[in-house]
Order: sequence, then C-alpha cells, then structure tokens
Amino acid sequence: GCARDWDGLTCWPRATFGEVVKIPCPRFFEEFTSFLQRNCTQEEYWSEPFPPYTIACGFDEGSSKGPEDQKSYYSAFWRVYTAGYAASVTSLITALIVFAAFRKFHCTRNYIHMHLFVSFILRAVAVFTKDAVLFADETMDHCLMSTVACKAAVAFFQFSILANFFWLLIEGIYLQTLLLLTFVSNRKFVWWFIFTGWGAPTAVMFAWVLTRIHQQNTGCWDDDENGVVLWIIKGPILLTVLINFIIFINVIRILVHKLKSQEGGGSHSSHFVRLAKSTLLLIPLFGVHYIVFAFFPESTGLEARLYIELGLGSFQGFVVALLYCFSNAEVQTELKKQLCKWQHQEYLTFTHKHGALSRETSPVNYVTQLSLLDKISPKRRTSVLQDGVTTV
Repeated sequence: GCARDWDGLTCWPRATFGEVVKIPCPRFFEEFTSFLQRNCTQEEYWSEPFPPYTIACGFDEGSSKGPEDQKSYYSAFWRVYTAGYAASVTSLITALIVFAAFRKFHCTRNYIHMHLFVSFILRAVAVFTKDAVLFADETMDHCLMSTVACKAAVAFFQFSILANFFWLLIEGIYLQTLLLLTFVSNRKFVWWFIFTGWGAPTAVMFAWVLTRIHQQNTGCWDDDENGVVLWIIKGPILLTVLINFIIFINVIRILVHKLKSQEGGGSHSSHFVRLAKSTLLLIPLFGVHYIVFAFFPESTGLEARLYIELGLGSFQGFVVALLYCFSNAEVQTELKKQLCKWQHQEYLTFTHKHGALSRETSPVNYVTQLSLLDKISPKRRTSVLQDGVTTV
C-alpha cells in the first residue's frame, strides 16, 4: 500500500492498493466544505490530489490568495500574535510582582486577579512552546511526527486554554457574588475558587488525554478530532463562555439599575459615560468577545475569527493587566508613595555620607580634634608648655 505522505499542506494517511482517500481542505484555507481525494495507485504511489488545491480549497490560480500568499499572510499574523503574547507576559509578570510586593493588595479580589494573570501567562507560554515544538522546522514531516514532546506541548496548550477560560468565569462569578450579597465571607470562597479554577481544567485534560490515547492517538494530537475527543475540550469552553456572557448581561443590568437610582445626583450623560466605562472594563475581564464565534462552525468567518480570537486574544492579558493593575488608582497611589519613600531614603543616605565626609575634611574639625587631644593628653600639654618656655 501507500505510506503516510506529507505534501506540504496536508497529511495523507496510510492507504491500501486501489483505495481512494478523502480528506477536507486544510484548516488555513477559508472554505472547509470542499474535499480532496488521492488514489493509491497500482505502483503504490499516491496520485495527484483531485480536485487540485487551487479548485477545491477556495482559491483559483489567478487569485491573490494562493498558497504562498496564504503562507505569508499567516506568517504576518503569527508575528502579530507573538508580539501580543510577549506584551501580555511582560505586563502580567510586572502586575503579579506589584500585587505580591505590597501587603495592601493582599485581598480576595486581587488573589483572583493574580490567578487570572497566571492563566494568561501560561496561555502565552503554551503558544510559544507549541510553535517552537511543532512549527520551528518547516521541513518537518507532520505525518511521521508523533513524539512525546509534541504531544505534551499540545496537551499543555489545551490545559492553558481551559484554565484561562475557567478563571475568566471565576472572575465573573466573584463579581456577581459581590453585587448580589451585601455581606460575604471572602476567605470562605477563595479556596473553592482556586480548586475550581485549576482543578476543573486538570480533570478535563486528564479525560482528554486518556481518550486521545485510547481512541485517536495519531500525530501530535493537533489534527482534526472526532466528535467525542473534540467536545471534551470544546464543551467546557463553550459552557464557560455562555455562563460568563449571561453574568456579564446581568452585571450590566445591575449597574444600569444602580445608576438609575442615582439619577438625582448627576446628569444622564454622566451616568451613560460611567456605564460605558464599566462595560468596556468588564469585556476583557469576562472574555465577552469570545461569544461572537463561540456557537458557529469553525468555517464561519475565518479571517474575522482570527482577528478576534488570536489578534485581540493575544493582547487580552496586556489589557487586563493595564486596566486592573496599572490604571488602578490605589496601585498608582501606592507606587507613588513607594517611589517617594525610596527617593527620601536615597536623599538621607546621600546627606549622611556627604555630612560625614565634610566633617572629616573640615579645618574646623581638625582644630577641634587637636583641642580634644590637648584635653585628654597631659603629656602633650606639658611638652607644649616646655617648648614655649624654651623659645622665650
């Protein structure tokens, strides 16, 4: 028969003599409804794909979006989301240091923020790891590549995605709890939040890995998944997105109600501005933008999906760190106080050293030292008197 074959775009599975293999177009083409076919010939060679890629996968030979154009397009997009994740990691690590360094920020709200920051960092690191392991070598045969390292990279990537969505959900649940309950024991919920935020993704990943091993242990686990394997990951993600969207709508409703009750204290325009700011602040925290394509097939609006889920998603960690740490008035005040404290300490250290040095080199200080020596040294006083009598 014919061995597995990587033609540079698609992995063709092993086939027996005379067998016709039918597969969908690669993911990076816009249309997924068309299929490609190849025949395992009598000479045990693969035939050319039919229909050709140029016809089956949504572009023609005269189109500006041929395979090379598609490759350059996604290469540019790779640079964009790499820059986004790099900016997110840098800002999130800085925000973590700020929250951890100041005891004033050690509270349940910031603890949840910190776990969310960690999930964003893991997501970025997982993307970098997956790209390095799977796509660093363009000559790599993806049909034959099935190592523990590449499978672990994909599993880590899936775990980071799950953890990130679960912590976005926990942020929504916690805010909803604060708005609905006047008195709430913060410590009571912290450990439940931590257990859910990290425990649930771990359980889902354990089930996904076992299912992959026993039902679809092919390639690097990054190929198209069958129904059961796919929904083990996609199901919980869609559930968290849906619940968070419902919480988001409810939180906006509560904010509108509270602003209406305060209408006597200000103009309608000021309340509208406050509502708009609150809404914009909550969108990246809740991950509301994921609802746009959450329940559509993956073939729907591929380019728009890439811009929203990869382009905007890669900068989401940066935006969250900016809004909930660096733009926070309490954080800015505390950082300014600490900066003033450091400057004051440096000034005191400088003046102390400068004062000590000036006292040591001052002529007045030298005369004072001589007078002290005269006072404490009787012999020196006698010798001076004797010298004075002799000179007379």
